Amino acid sequence: MDRKSHIDLFGIVALTLFSLNLGFNQVVIKFANGGFQPVFMAGLRSVGALVLLGLWMWARGVPLRLPALGRTGGIIAGLLFAVEFLFLFTALDLTTVARASIVFYSMPVWLALAAHVLLPGERLTLVRSVGLVLAMAGVVVALADPGSGQGNLLGDLMALGSALCWAAIALCVRVTDLSEIPAEQQLFWQLLVSAPVLIVVAPAFGPLIRDLALIHVVGLGYQMVFIASFGFLFWFWLMKIYPASGVASFSFLSPVFAVVLGWIVLGEEIGLRIWVALALVAVGLVLINRR
Repeated sequence: MDRKSHIDLFGIVALTLFSLNLGFNQVVIKFANGGFQPVFMAGLRSVGALVLLGLWMWARGVPLRLPALGRTGGIIAGLLFAVEFLFLFTALDLTTVARASIVFYSMPVWLALAAHVLLPGERLTLVRSVGLVLAMAGVVVALADPGSGQGNLLGDLMALGSALCWAAIALCVRVTDLSEIPAEQQLFWQLLVSAPVLIVVAPAFGPLIRDLALIHVVGLGYQMVFIASFGFLFWFWLMKIYPASGVASFSFLSPVFAVVLGWIVLGEEIGLRIWVALALVAVGLVLINRR
């Protein structure tokens, strides 16, 4: 498909479905935690996605080995990837999908702040600064919401740590030679490094298997196929077709879908503060991602 100068109907539908997929993934992780210990499941997901992505790259003739100059950045990004999902999977075990998702998808806030300080040409404009303040206010409101007792402050903080790691990965790609490397190789190395790290540290977080049933295995498979491998490849493909700012502007939909699906599928009680927090973060993300 040719490069587009704007988001057309196909792009709107594709990005909306991708955001829905990411939002549903939060529900799947929380549900599958009932069968797998969270860190162990994150490791298994990286292993499965690594195999699928490796086969896809081999079939398409994409090299698996990073150039020498990109390996340091690849290892750093892989370690950050491991910590990101250690935090996120554990957060979803401790707190609600709504709270974890609002905090986790605040990543563009922390990336914008870091880029303002560290990257020339990435200064915050007035509009983006307003968006940043709104999104940060939404995170504060979400963390301060007493909810119905389903939330957990440690889980909320781990979701925040996960968002910070996600932002750090984006910065790592920008400031190292990874920026010159195909997205498939970037993702492959993040999976390659994170898989053994997560598997090795998993026993420190408790028994690896909980009340395992077939439905939990299906949930794990969904994450391998539709999120950690081909899901992200689909997003990278959209980034090649449409303007990055347009693609990024759809990021506000993921926490919206996650909160609504947590309410519908898991029966989470969503108080007024969570809806206010969601609105603040969503509007903030739209403003932050404006050109």
